[in-house]
Amino acid sequence: MKKILVANRGEIALRIMRTIRKMGIKSVAVFSEADRNMPHVLFADEAVCLGPAPSSQSYLNGDKIIAFCKELGVDGIHPGYGFLSENAAFAQKVTDAGITFIGPSPYAMRIMGSKLAAKESVKKYNIPMVPGIDTAIEDVNLAVEIANKIGYPVLIKASAGGGGKGMRVVEKADDMQEQMERAISEAKSSFGDGSVFIEKYVTSPRHIEIQVLADNFGNTVHLFERECSVQRRHQKVVEESPSSVVSDEMRQRMGEAAVLVAKSCNYTSTGTVEFLVDDKLNFYFLEMNTRLQVEHPVTEMITGLDLVEEQIKIARGEKLSFTQDDLRINGHALELRVYAEDPLNNFLPSIGTLTTYQKPQGEGIRVDDGYEEGMTIPIYYDPMIAKLVTHDEDRTKAIQKMLQAIKDYKIEGLTTTMPFGTFVFEHEAFISGKFDTHFVKNYYTPEKIKEKQKANAEIAAIVALKYHLELQKQLTPLENKTTSWKRRLAH
Repeated sequence: MKKILVANRGEIALRIMRTIRKMGIKSVAVFSEADRNMPHVLFADEAVCLGPAPSSQSYLNGDKIIAFCKELGVDGIHPGYGFLSENAAFAQKVTDAGITFIGPSPYAMRIMGSKLAAKESVKKYNIPMVPGIDTAIEDVNLAVEIANKIGYPVLIKASAGGGGKGMRVVEKADDMQEQMERAISEAKSSFGDGSVFIEKYVTSPRHIEIQVLADNFGNTVHLFERECSVQRRHQKVVEESPSSVVSDEMRQRMGEAAVLVAKSCNYTSTGTVEFLVDDKLNFYFLEMNTRLQVEHPVTEMITGLDLVEEQIKIARGEKLSFTQDDLRINGHALELRVYAEDPLNNFLPSIGTLTTYQKPQGEGIRVDDGYEEGMTIPIYYDPMIAKLVTHDEDRTKAIQKMLQAIKDYKIEGLTTTMPFGTFVFEHEAFISGKFDTHFVKNYYTPEKIKEKQKANAEIAAIVALKYHLELQKQLTPLENKTTSWKRRLAH
């Protein structure tokens, strides 16, 4: 493999290209008209424009991407995450064009791309699953009947998608019909498929996922767990590895289950098996993400592996160079997704220009980003600016390093999620490890950040006043007293 096209943008495109260059392979960037001067475009060996800013006319134009690959003599396509990364039809077209898709097979993507098909695939392995139905439905009356059997609360989930779209928690029977209609409508709008399924809603759940890696020779390993329970709108903001509640014995059981999930669909490349964990630490299979995850850096920090490099090696037909017994957890890693969002205004996008952009540096600090000072965050794409990652020998030190890194990360010109990050990493529930996916609902309000900002401003004002008074004291001229020196001059 001599040339790889990265079918993505921003921080993940740049991160992938760094590994491609390290491996001595040429890289090709794609970009929209809005991204012409992005760092990933300038970093690549070659770059081609896909079209106008909207992703439907650029980054989602799979046929155009494949045509450029043929024109430029590209051997492989790495999709990153988002956009076309979990599109089985695109992966099939890439393969049919004689180009290597750096990811799982279209077959595995199709199976795991449907939550119901995924559950059917892993049934024979006796992997724990949340009680619910095994078929997708759109019949509201049938949904009410099923929910009454399962018992409330229940969760309605779109069969064809994720990211919180088409998802509704229903606490009582009176709300079922309305929430079902809303979920179907949202699923149709987001994924073109209104089918949903219903399962028992796990109260106080934790979202814990297992990273897996599989080659084409039947070798599959897990790279331990990631805790992803701090979320807003069902989307992750803070991740860490390992989890503070997973014991060695539980880690082994979850890891073995994740490996079986991968084997159930002959999975190859990197993938992530997601589990819900209840308050009694029972875990249930949720779904499998058939791509590189946003939060993969925390796994890289504790294992010392480059997951993109492993993906490329697998894609070009190499065996894994290590076994499960070779893998160890080294220390603790945390990640904060730095979004251009306003945590004081319901995390709404805060698009603007990076008038100041200075990254923290130091041992155990990693910043995966795709912007530079003076650049504007476009409105067309996900508003993530960067992923801030810290690593240290234990969780307490990693948290303290993260808090300092947030202070040292200077971003001006727009609002970011960093104040929310500080709130999380200083909160007793997070520090103690006693939290779940309801962290934001249970503990966070914008007023708490405002109160802290006000207190910090008052402290800063007091410090500034004290400094001013001390400086004034130093600069005050001495009283005009007669000295012996002057008296001697008088004589």
